[in-house]
Amino acid sequence: MTDAGAAARPPALEFHDVTVAYGRRPVLWNVDLAIAAPGLFGIIGPNGAGKSTLLKAALGLVPLAGGSVRFFGRPLREVRGRVGYVPQRETVDWDFPVNVMDVVLMGTYARLGWFRRPGAAEREAAHAALERVGLADLAERQIGRLSGGQQQRVFLARALTQAADLYLLDEPMAGVDARSQDRIFHVLDELRREGRLVVVVHHDLRTAVDWFDGVALVDMRLVAAGPAAEVLTADNLRRTYAGHLDVLDELGRAVERGGRTA
Repeated sequence: MTDAGAAARPPALEFHDVTVAYGRRPVLWNVDLAIAAPGLFGIIGPNGAGKSTLLKAALGLVPLAGGSVRFFGRPLREVRGRVGYVPQRETVDWDFPVNVMDVVLMGTYARLGWFRRPGAAEREAAHAALERVGLADLAERQIGRLSGGQQQRVFLARALTQAADLYLLDEPMAGVDARSQDRIFHVLDELRREGRLVVVVHHDLRTAVDWFDGVALVDMRLVAAGPAAEVLTADNLRRTYAGHLDVLDELGRAVERGGRTA
């Protein structure tokens, strides 16, 4: 039986004819993509394909050359509190003199406004988020003294304090240790089970075939999108990675192991 209310709701995230260019060089071209259902959704493609740019364009961090993006059917400025973002680690100045708790508390600022300082309720929420990512015992440590995986988990905790409906994560597994990767995926799975949508730019197809409910394959254009079992086929992978022949064999084997073949 169809849920008429759910059918009438706009997608949580929708790209319409999105084009992005750096100077005269196009990075994304006429991307149409709608992601409606809660769950884990992966944005996958080769290096330089525009995956991270797609998230940054959605968040207004890079300008659109054309097209539009809607969150829950509305512009981002109207629903910003419902959207959490975890950037790539290399975009952050890790020498900035703040501790772990300070960083996580930043996730509460949007609902506090400019003139209120975080209080007991916000510190409790931040502590709960650190517990969730397994870092509560490091709350007072300077952020630059953490490992790469720990730093990524701190930024995930910061996003968790927002209690958002939609989370956007840009390469959260890049350069992290196995323990941090397992913890991050565990938290993302919890968010899925709570009915939230988590959109992840991801580079490792070997884990993508096991973790994501839906995926979009991107190489400047949208190659294919939909349920992971239907999209991650040998033919779609060839179309996405055609200019990257050195990885096609490995990707094919990964798909085979995941039980998803053309």
